[in-house]
Amino acid sequence: MQPKGVLIIGQETRSGDRDEIRAVNPSTGEALEPTYHGGGGAEVDQACQLALEAFDHFRETGLESRASFLEAIASEIEAIGDALIERAMAETGLPRARLEGERGRTCNQLRLFAAVVRAGEWLDLRHDPALPERDPLPRADLRQRHIALGPVAVFGASNFPLAFSVAGGDTASALAAGCPVVVKGHSAHIGTSELVGAAIQRAVAKCNLPQGVFSLLFGTGAEIGAMLVADPRIKAVGFTGSRRGGQALMSIAQQRPEPIPVYAEMSSINPVFLLPEALQARGAAIADGFVGSLNLGAGQFCTNPGLLFGVKGESLDAFLAASGNALQATAAQTMLTPDIHGAYQAGVAALTDHPKVREVARGPAGEGTCQCQPALFTVDAADFLADASLQAEVFGAAALVVQCRDVDEMTRVAGQLEGQLTATLQMDDGDLAAARTLLPVLERTVGRILANGWPTGVEVCHAMVHGGPFPATSDARTTSVGSAAIRRFLRPVCYQNLPAELLPEPVRDGNPLGVTRLVDGQREG
Repeated sequence: MQPKGVLIIGQETRSGDRDEIRAVNPSTGEALEPTYHGGGGAEVDQACQLALEAFDHFRETGLESRASFLEAIASEIEAIGDALIERAMAETGLPRARLEGERGRTCNQLRLFAAVVRAGEWLDLRHDPALPERDPLPRADLRQRHIALGPVAVFGASNFPLAFSVAGGDTASALAAGCPVVVKGHSAHIGTSELVGAAIQRAVAKCNLPQGVFSLLFGTGAEIGAMLVADPRIKAVGFTGSRRGGQALMSIAQQRPEPIPVYAEMSSINPVFLLPEALQARGAAIADGFVGSLNLGAGQFCTNPGLLFGVKGESLDAFLAASGNALQATAAQTMLTPDIHGAYQAGVAALTDHPKVREVARGPAGEGTCQCQPALFTVDAADFLADASLQAEVFGAAALVVQCRDVDEMTRVAGQLEGQLTATLQMDDGDLAAARTLLPVLERTVGRILANGWPTGVEVCHAMVHGGPFPATSDARTTSVGSAAIRRFLRPVCYQNLPAELLPEPVRDGNPLGVTRLVDGQREG
């Protein structure tokens, strides 16, 4: 099974008529076959119209039918077999084990959402029965459920060709909510995206769903993505990428006659707080763990630990030395695309040239194209606060250690940070008081707080939060990973005094779906 160089619009496949797109092997610079041609206005119009036509049917599919559809997508992806992994390896330079793990994660999150759909709690069913005799005013019969927002545009991410791409968390949660999806695939892994898109297309057909439930478009530049977000039939957007890209989509969405939500994951440097007792007791071990997390996947993770805080002194000096030694012993890795590699080099150069920043160590340069040379820098807290550019994300294996006078200064600096996906406390029992002081500051700033771990690795489960205040995401109330991600694509509807014959099945008397609901303030089911 090999990619054919086509767009997928409902149950059709076609070549676009816009600029050529070729995937490039970042390890060798080789352009890969086949050649794609991007879509334009006609393809966007057809995909969005099919999605709109599919919406009312798809959003009312039964819980079992929709869950089975999500499971069918997972099975179809698995059925592609080794061809999917080999194509993704060629397009990304990522190793086989990483991509096989990412395929497993993609299918697991589809199956997680299938279980979520079956449980039905996302419907948030509520019923306040009529109280006609209530004094001084009677109460009407009021029933509430959540329904799908409408067709959703999803943008594939560059750094996760499977788990945050065509069938990734945004698509899985939107489909689970009952929203048709139009994906704008990422050109860096275009063949991988087509293979996965074809798997979803087959699942749509096998489950006898309307063809507009899914489409996959490609295009160079920003044109096709801008058209998607501006299209009045699209009611929400899921995006993982740069701050600049996310803000551009947010601007388009807000300038529409009907503004829509853009759920954008954009920028995070994931601060790590090296508290004094832990640093003194096990600084070398912390350094090893830090470098391993920093260099994982050439640092191309949204939870890469790019910023650390410690108190000046012998313990922090020893940590810097140990981290530098570990960094120098690592191997250079291939970055995902020439553009990502170029941006990484520019970010590292900015730190290298900064008059207040000192280079601690650089890893091996590596051979070949798009090689990530890891880098570690340090700066005083006062200088860090004086220059907002030092909070800029360097996407890749580069980190900045901020040296503070004491824990009080560390806490003050933490309060000046931009929004982040994660924050990590490296701490021992003797650091509890300091951690207790930091905790409320971090709760205001991040979506996930860790103790004695490393932020790379985001578990797909019910309790996970992969979000945070701007610029980590565009909406701090949401998560893009975990079962709560479905809530982004739902809205509540209340039914007042409707005749029983008009009530949607989920809110009818007798709880026909057998799911948990709130009746007159009491939890049932």
